[in-house]
Amino acid sequence: MTAEAIDRIDIDMATVNEQILDEMFDQMTIPEGYKAEIVEGIVYMSPQRDTHWEIIADIYEQLRTKYPRKRVKSDVRIDYPGNLNGFATDVTLVSETAEKNAKGLWLWQDVVFVAEVISKGTAQNDYGPKKTAYAAAEVPVYLVADPYQGKCHLYTQPKGGEYVSELTVAFGTDVGMTDSPVGLTLDTTEFPRD
Repeated sequence: MTAEAIDRIDIDMATVNEQILDEMFDQMTIPEGYKAEIVEGIVYMSPQRDTHWEIIADIYEQLRTKYPRKRVKSDVRIDYPGNLNGFATDVTLVSETAEKNAKGLWLWQDVVFVAEVISKGTAQNDYGPKKTAYAAAEVPVYLVADPYQGKCHLYTQPKGGEYVSELTVAFGTDVGMTDSPVGLTLDTTEFPRD
């Protein structure tokens, strides 16, 4: 098999994954107040909790001090590498040159920063398959805010499908991202705990 044939197979599989994800999302009935995403082909629906929303809003507002609204997203579907990964990330920062594809979706190749706020029912995804997918996509900065632990976990330097660097800080401590593509310090003083 030639390299060209392998590339064609990879492209075809990506197209198949996208088509299946489109069908799965189109068939969903999502109750009001819930968010849905697909992780490794499994549909997860989570109710929006007050603590969860407060942390998302705080991260979003801090990013907005530096970036225009069109670059900061919340609960917007982006399909990531792997088998059937259609994530609705809590907070996403896309690059300045990011553009939607023909279907109106943002591309994982344009993601600079992702923040996930832990929910009890889906925590294993944020620390497991989603972290793996973000690393495989080479998302430069991945932040997990965990209100049950009262900590933030900052993952940077993706390489070979894993994050090389991890920093853990307690809520109330600044998360320094000035040396990363995000280029700011995140104040966690007002992050509530569960």
